[in-house]
Amino acid sequence: MRIGYGEDSHLLAEGRPLYLCGLEIPSPVGALAHSDGDAALHALTDALLAAYGLGDIGLLFPDTDPRWQGVRSEVFLGEALIRVAGLGGKLLQVSLVLTLDRPKLNPHREALVANLSRLLGLPKDRIGLAFKTSEGLSPSHVQARAVVLLDG
Repeated sequence: MRIGYGEDSHLLAEGRPLYLCGLEIPSPVGALAHSDGDAALHALTDALLAAYGLGDIGLLFPDTDPRWQGVRSEVFLGEALIRVAGLGGKLLQVSLVLTLDRPKLNPHREALVANLSRLLGLPKDRIGLAFKTSEGLSPSHVQARAVVLLDG
């Protein structure tokens, strides 16, 4: 068994799209990032890579490389899944915590879990998804923390 941990955060800015778990969430603000800024998928990508000592998202997809400008984060997650599978890893479970003051994410829970299930190839009951706020401490950012459990 292997466990991996990853986290990611981005500042929020007006007029940018907000992507989380591979979906665009209606919001007046979105992540400032080189890619689409999906903090959830970035944290999951880092967690998968960490479980096998494969570095992190910045090592594989540096923000200094123009090829990754505006790229959807499913590309990063997909590559991490391929690398892990190539080493015999089978993803068993995911726990993901998203911190965002606004917009509220509970109305999007079902869609977010369904999309994660599709992207990760996991049943929905193997995906833990929790939402937190910063309690006003840092309302201009989004943060994600992920733990993954793998066999192999």
